[in-house]
This record gives sequence, C-alpha cells and structure tokens, in this order.
Amino acid sequence: MAPQHELSSLLPTMPDIDLILFDVGGVLGTDGWDRHQRANAIENFALDKDQFESRHQDAIGWWEEGRMTMAEYLDATVFYHPCPFAREAFSAFMFAQSKPCPEMITLARALAKAGTYRLMTLNNEPAELNQHRIEIFALRDIFSAFFSSCYLGVRKPTPLIYRRALSIAQADPSRTVFIDDREQNLTPAQSLGIHTIQATTAADVQRQLATLNVTLPL
Repeated sequence: MAPQHELSSLLPTMPDIDLILFDVGGVLGTDGWDRHQRANAIENFALDKDQFESRHQDAIGWWEEGRMTMAEYLDATVFYHPCPFAREAFSAFMFAQSKPCPEMITLARALAKAGTYRLMTLNNEPAELNQHRIEIFALRDIFSAFFSSCYLGVRKPTPLIYRRALSIAQADPSRTVFIDDREQNLTPAQSLGIHTIQATTAADVQRQLATLNVTLPL
C-alpha cells in the first residue's frame, strides 16, 4: 500500500470556490420592474404616479414572494378602475422592459463552460417576470438552479433567503460567491461568510473573481 502522503497527492485538488450565485436584475440584465421601468409605464400609460406607486408598494412584497399572481398585482395597482388601455397591452409593456446585459451573460456562460463551478441565481422577482427573463436571457443553459424570491417565499436582504439558498444547494458559505449590484443585498451574505462582489461591469466582476482564484478557461 502506498504511504498516506502519496495517496493524498493523488486526490484531486478541490477549488477554493464551489458555488457562484448571480443576481439577475441589475447584473445579468436590467431590473424587471424597478422604479425606472415603472416610471416608463407611468409616462406611457398616463398613470397617476402617486396612486400607482402607493398601490405598488402595498402589493410588491406579496407578488415577489409568490403570494400574489401578476393578474392580482395588476388588479390592485392598475385595473382597480376602468382604464383606456387593455390589460394585455400593459402586461406586454412590462415584459418588454427586460433587456439582457450581454457582457455579464457571456461571463456567466464562460464560467459555466469551465465546468469547475456550480452556477445558480439568487434574486428578488415575481414568478411571471422571473420566468420570462429566464427564457429571453437563455439562463437555463447557464444556471443549474434559480433561487428566486417567488419560489423561496422570502426576499433579499432578509438573511433567511441566503440561508435557504445555501441549504438547498448544500453549499459551504466560505466556498460561495454572491454577485449583486446593491450593497444592501451583499451585507447579509457577508455576515454568513459568503464572498461577495458588487457588480459594476463584467470586466470588474471578472477581475474580482480572479482574486478568489476563480478563472476562466484559456
């Protein structure tokens, strides 16, 4: 039998980082239904801004946590009274606000192609917009799981969503990286021992990943 030290040298070296979590809105693409998208809708459909925003704030938590459907959200925020436009037109406008970030998606795709790391998403999003964006951004080809608030029933920055993601993924926080564009979403992850990167550009994210020994194949 070979000495123990020789057997150890034959074992594969595990990477420092095992799991990379990407936010979607603000990282892989535009936000789905944030203030800029809502401002476009308010202007396009001549909505009462104060009334709409007040109703939105009352409903968005329920919608993003999967406790309300898109139809129910629209009933509560827009179609609670007669409107001079169709529900289908407003829904189509909402979906059309989603635009991909090609550079960041290319980076994520290269990391997935390397086969060294597990890639998953961790984001706040209602089910209907989440599904739409998974499809139009072609994210199924890149990510093996989608930890979205609408599925987990809790939103960032509540620490519970990070703990649930780690538990479901069976991930060690010290071997996990979370990439998000908002500092307030990174702080709870850091408190759990997760490495964090605040996303600005794809090049900067790649540079910060390199400091964690996460590299792309040559």
